[in-house]
Amino acid sequence: MKKILLSIVASLALLWSTAQDQSCFERLEKAFSERGSYTVSDDIHRNVIISFFENGEVYCVKGKARVENGTLSSIFIYFDDNTSELYDKKFYNQKKQPPIITNGITEMATTTEGEKFRVVFIDRLKPKKKSFQEAVLPDDL
Repeated sequence: MKKILLSIVASLALLWSTAQDQSCFERLEKAFSERGSYTVSDDIHRNVIISFFENGEVYCVKGKARVENGTLSSIFIYFDDNTSELYDKKFYNQKKQPPIITNGITEMATTTEGEKFRVVFIDRLKPKKKSFQEAVLPDDL
C-alpha cells in the first residue's frame, strides 16, 4: 500500500514539475493542438498573445493584431495602462513574406533586427470538449 501511495505522489510531483517547466507559448500551443481553432478572419483582433523568443527564453505579452488576406500584417503591444502602441518593425516569415496563420497561431515571424515572435489568437481557441460524468456506485453492492 505504501509503495502505491509513494508512486502516486511521485507521479503527481513529476506532472507538476513538467507543467511548471513549460513556457507560456508551449502551454498555448498545446491547448490549440488539442482543441483546435476557429478561423481567424481578416480584421483587427484586440485580444492576442504575442510570444517573443529570445536566447532560448520565451516571454508573452498582450497585444492586438491586424489580419489581412489570412496573414499577419501588423501588431500592437499593450502597456500596463491599457494603451497600445504599434510594433513598428518590419517582420516576415522564412520566405520573406507576411506570416501565415494556421490553427490560430502564426508561423514564426522575424524582424529585420533578428527578433522572433509568434502571435496567438486566443479568442479563436475552441472550447474544451465535454467529458462524461463519472457514475457513483452505491455502497451496498
